[in-house]
Amino acid sequence: MTADEAASSHGHNLVKSADRALIILELLSRGRHRLSDIAETLRLPLSSVHGLLGTLVHRGFAEFDPTTRTYGLGLKAWTVGQGYTGHRDIVGLALPLMERLAQQTGETVQLSRLDGIENVYIAIAESPQPMKLVSAVGMRLPAHSVALGKALLAGLTDDEVVARYEDVELERFTDNTITALPELLAQLDDVRRDGYAVDDEEYIIGCRCLAVPIRDHAGEVVAGMSVSAPTPRCGESWTEETRAPLTEVVDAVHRQLRH
Repeated sequence: MTADEAASSHGHNLVKSADRALIILELLSRGRHRLSDIAETLRLPLSSVHGLLGTLVHRGFAEFDPTTRTYGLGLKAWTVGQGYTGHRDIVGLALPLMERLAQQTGETVQLSRLDGIENVYIAIAESPQPMKLVSAVGMRLPAHSVALGKALLAGLTDDEVVARYEDVELERFTDNTITALPELLAQLDDVRRDGYAVDDEEYIIGCRCLAVPIRDHAGEVVAGMSVSAPTPRCGESWTEETRAPLTEVVDAVHRQLRH
């Protein structure tokens, strides 16, 4: 799907140039890119991308490195991002509990929210062990391929999930990745029934993850929390041993959100 096709599928009252600029910013949020790569990835005319990037650089939302000939996010993008406060309450409540859970389990604990069909990390408590999962706040991962993403998608109805994945190909990352929508829907039913989601080397070989959704006072899924560990440290009882303390922490966050 091209950038313009993505725009048209989400509504008709869009300013095309503004929409293209924002799509470029989203791409730059994932790393630095050359001009030609951006145009090819988004399937946009090279001249249009060049002009939009020039505007973004002028306004400070993007930066150009003449040595590598690549573009990345500028300081203004970070400044604007700091103005978003939608998840600060939950991060403030959850992070101290996450840090204690990381010490208790010896593994990395992550908090995320759902953005479209992407899992976005909003807080991380790192494992105290030398060998651990490495991620970063702001990192985005395809929701279908990670436990946190599936825990968040399970908060939607099947119709909402199908609508979000219309014309979207489920990318394969490992032999265990879900690549068919019916299979994803079946797993989401399991998550709703069991109250947790798992990722058994579905995104990265050598990493397992268990995630639990966090609900607000109205019972809506607003975030998810997970514990991730290298597969060699996950014995046969790892899921149950991890689920108990993780669920306790999620319940504590839920109680604080309710009040």
